[in-house]
Amino acid sequence: MTRAAQTHYDTLIRGGTIIDGSGAPRFTADVAVAGERIVAIGELADATADQVVDASGMIVAPGFIDSHTHDDRYLLINPGMPAKLSQGVTTVVTGNCGLSQAPWLPGKRKDVPAPINLLSTDTADFPYATFRAYLEKLESDPAAVNAACLVGHTSLRAAAMDDLDRPANEAEIAHMQALLREAMEAGAIGLSTGTAYPTAMPATTEELMGVAQVLREYGGIYTSHIRDEADQIFAALDEAFAVGAAGDAPVLVSHHKLIGPRNHGRSVQTLAHIAEAATRQPIRLDAYPYVAGSTILRKDRLAVSSRIIVTKSEPLPHYAGWDLDKIAEDMGVTQEAAVDALQPAGAIYFIMDEADVERILAYPGTMIGSDGIPSDPAPHPRLWGTFPRVLGYYCRDMQLFTLEEAVHKMTGMTAGYFRLPERGLLKAGHYADIVIFDAETIADTATWSSPTRQAKGISCVFVNGVAAWCDGASTGTRTGAVVRPIGPSSL
Repeated sequence: MTRAAQTHYDTLIRGGTIIDGSGAPRFTADVAVAGERIVAIGELADATADQVVDASGMIVAPGFIDSHTHDDRYLLINPGMPAKLSQGVTTVVTGNCGLSQAPWLPGKRKDVPAPINLLSTDTADFPYATFRAYLEKLESDPAAVNAACLVGHTSLRAAAMDDLDRPANEAEIAHMQALLREAMEAGAIGLSTGTAYPTAMPATTEELMGVAQVLREYGGIYTSHIRDEADQIFAALDEAFAVGAAGDAPVLVSHHKLIGPRNHGRSVQTLAHIAEAATRQPIRLDAYPYVAGSTILRKDRLAVSSRIIVTKSEPLPHYAGWDLDKIAEDMGVTQEAAVDALQPAGAIYFIMDEADVERILAYPGTMIGSDGIPSDPAPHPRLWGTFPRVLGYYCRDMQLFTLEEAVHKMTGMTAGYFRLPERGLLKAGHYADIVIFDAETIADTATWSSPTRQAKGISCVFVNGVAAWCDGASTGTRTGAVVRPIGPSSL
């Protein structure tokens, strides 16, 4: 704990139970904020402040860092970011799964290829030819939360290649390298890939390694929606590890899961495989606390899903929120034909086993990421419920881990691995991204049928020293910043 010489502050959070994000045991203390920073933590009974918050009986923790989002456009079109602030998130990591808002060469493509169209289906919504232009827009028109931004490999392909149905040639790889280099110079935190999607499936391991080599120059992170999360998952994991090694980059395996009934239970083996590989190179995971995933609507998920809910359909929007089998029945066609008729579309797939979800969440190297898709009219409930669900259901109710461990997975561990300077910990000198919540009542309320319900138990959220969410509502402030990486990852 620290004690500062000054006695008057902008904000004083009194009497809360501090869980500082490091994984260390909780303690009771006051937290003082001046400007954007935490300036003192300790016994501050004699201090005064312009704003005093009584946190007695509450947990005071670092603002949560959502390690896996598709909030690239959400930051711009709904800068109040209610889905994130309402659950205590103060920083989002964008650009995952190979898709990012930039770079995009205006006029190069007539359509937005999948899965980039998860962000928008309109090419006019991609005006940023450079990554710097995108980050500058976030800074000139800030959101209510901070953003740390990855560059998507599929977006690089779309900018550098005319035909996405083949591997890139040497000139195209060089073009992608140049685009990635520009992005890293502008402040990107690393590279993401999504070779499970048709537009990136043709990319060879050599192509991925060639692009990732740029990361060596900047110490960037490499995140991977691996090529296969089902039968060939071990080969896919090894490919991700090889690509990370080519860029001398810390590897993050995105939304680790095992797809389909015949792969359920295999997390015992995959986690052992990951742990063994992590003795040779830095590897972490992210995960969301649900047995269903969500992405573009695709036929190859029909056979491995016990249920499919359509989240959006461009030509038939009234079907958003319907089960696919009910849509097919309503149309009088097969489910395969319904998939074709709904395109472009998104869906929720029930494809995982609860025991795998719990085992992966509990793995010491797993961070928490929502992977929500804000553009879906009927989104997966993880968009609004991920962090309270981890803290409430999995931590308090299931006792999968301690509260200190849970908070660490969504704060200090994430900030350290992504190299987010002076974030993720309650510590004097760090930015005052702070969440105050009730550990006894925090819970997700978003459901499959009502996916945008606001979570319970979040009292107040501060972003860069300013109250952004209090008592169930936004304060209207927009003090989010672009977070650029600095120094080596905390491994």
